[in-house]
Amino acid sequence: MSHAAGSLPVGRGLLYLIIAGAAWGTAGAAASLVYQTSDMGPLALSFWRCAGGLLPLLAVRLLRPPVRTAVREPLGRKALRTGVTGLALAVFQTAYFAAVEATGLAVGTVVTLGAGPVLIALGARLLMGERLGLGGVSAVLGALAGLGVLALGGDGATVRPWGVLLALVSAAAYSVMTLYTRWSGRDGGTDASGTTLSAFAVTSLCLLPFALAEGALPHTVELGRVFWLMAYIAVVPTALAYVLYFAGAAVVRSATVSVIMLLEPVSAAVLAVVLLGEHLTAATLGGTALMLGSVAGLALAEARGAREPVLV
Repeated sequence: MSHAAGSLPVGRGLLYLIIAGAAWGTAGAAASLVYQTSDMGPLALSFWRCAGGLLPLLAVRLLRPPVRTAVREPLGRKALRTGVTGLALAVFQTAYFAAVEATGLAVGTVVTLGAGPVLIALGARLLMGERLGLGGVSAVLGALAGLGVLALGGDGATVRPWGVLLALVSAAAYSVMTLYTRWSGRDGGTDASGTTLSAFAVTSLCLLPFALAEGALPHTVELGRVFWLMAYIAVVPTALAYVLYFAGAAVVRSATVSVIMLLEPVSAAVLAVVLLGEHLTAATLGGTALMLGSVAGLALAEARGAREPVLV
């Protein structure tokens, strides 16, 4: 897929973000299966996720004609966007994996994904004048409450300061990536597939030394299964999902983007119950209902606001 950000309707951008958030959630289940059948670590998997995602994007780029954007992006700005997005993506992923290792999946997820919408809403208000309004604030708070119930509703959550700090670093990097994508897409001068391709190239280079130190190649008797799982991770929740994410994030208000992407833990929770045999609990149901309701409300408000001459 290739899209000039400025030519994308807000309604379609919202749909792209919903699909991307759901696809991101499947990466966790696929990664769990990789960990169960091999000795591959999270940094190596993250590297192969980005490096593998380059291949389908390069194939599409070679087979399809270049995208003509409404406003031609200057070379210097394009280089800056590539560097900022790629470095932010590398820090976002690496710090998140480190936070999960330090303080556990539940706390790491809640702090990273919970702090993200708050930081993004503040940044969008201060840097771009975007306001959520009372309804938007209520939706954000509802989504964060749902995230907390969903992730912390089970047993064994442990809070460790070092892990929380790493999760906040991850959230800050995610916020930079989202805000910069929104800012650079406001004049229609960006290409979603090109942004994804360049970001993955930078991120892969940043993660390569860490992957080599951890052990880049898996050792397993089920190499074929691991290969197909990694191929899925590289293509669907990475190459496809990030193209959709960058396209949607360029035309949708930043705080709305951050709340819609909270569909990732909802998707992961559903897959954990359906595919991995985890129990369906009251926390899973309650947290999922809160988050889906908040996402739906904010998406409807965004679609209505797109018809108005100013952001409110």
